[in-house]
Amino acid sequence: MANGSRQAAWEFFGAELKRRREDAGFTQVELGARVFVSGGYIGQFEQAIRKPQLDVAQRIDASLRTDGFFERLWRKLIKDQPYTEYFAHAAELERLATEICEYAPAVVPGLLQTREYARAMFLAGNPFATDEYIEELLKGRMDRTRLLRDATRPVYWVVLHEAVLRVAVGGAATMAHQLDHIAAMTGERKVLLQVLPFSAGAHPAMGKQMKLMEFEDTPPTVYTEGVFSGSLLDEPTLVKRIRASYDHIRAAALSAEQSLSLIKSAAEDYRRCASST
Repeated sequence: MANGSRQAAWEFFGAELKRRREDAGFTQVELGARVFVSGGYIGQFEQAIRKPQLDVAQRIDASLRTDGFFERLWRKLIKDQPYTEYFAHAAELERLATEICEYAPAVVPGLLQTREYARAMFLAGNPFATDEYIEELLKGRMDRTRLLRDATRPVYWVVLHEAVLRVAVGGAATMAHQLDHIAAMTGERKVLLQVLPFSAGAHPAMGKQMKLMEFEDTPPTVYTEGVFSGSLLDEPTLVKRIRASYDHIRAAALSAEQSLSLIKSAAEDYRRCASST
């Protein structure tokens, strides 16, 4: 399903939600209270600004007595999109964000990955997959990276743990190209990037990938990811705590200039290694 068709389908989801909510005699606030979101979120679902998560769609069905209609429609829309189910909503929110702050403890974030690095990651996670399946995953990943080249791109601030630079995903040549790409994106001011060095020791979010997203007129959201799973968090107190953890990481990281120097040095080490083999 093309992006335009998918958006039209989500607009249908929203229009149906509005019609059936009004038929049931609920205001947005009243329905929101029943499904444990704010009335403002119900309004955003109805306008197709935000997409509900599966459990919210299921609670909407229960509250409006729609016999699984919204769950079935949700599953159809998610199935026909290019990302894994647990990441699909986060990918939609990336495009709406005005600012994204990301911490990556182990691998280069998807928005900064080169095709070769992404391919190596997908093959590692799907060792028996067909070439066609890997290419489908790559298309979705590379489509996401275009976000940082848009004129309306979000402010993007990334902290990489030094481990990201030292694990040779795809081999030395792939890593040299990947780190060159990160350095170039930094030089073009598409991203503000810092490296958290090994010498920083323990920190508040060890091993936890996090992505904080700010929006023009809606509350901030945090996306965290584990093994074949991900969570979107928007409870204000929790988001505030995660923001504080990110700020601590950022304060412990090397300066932007020191970080760029380290990235370039690591790229050169990989280049020498690749040329010697």
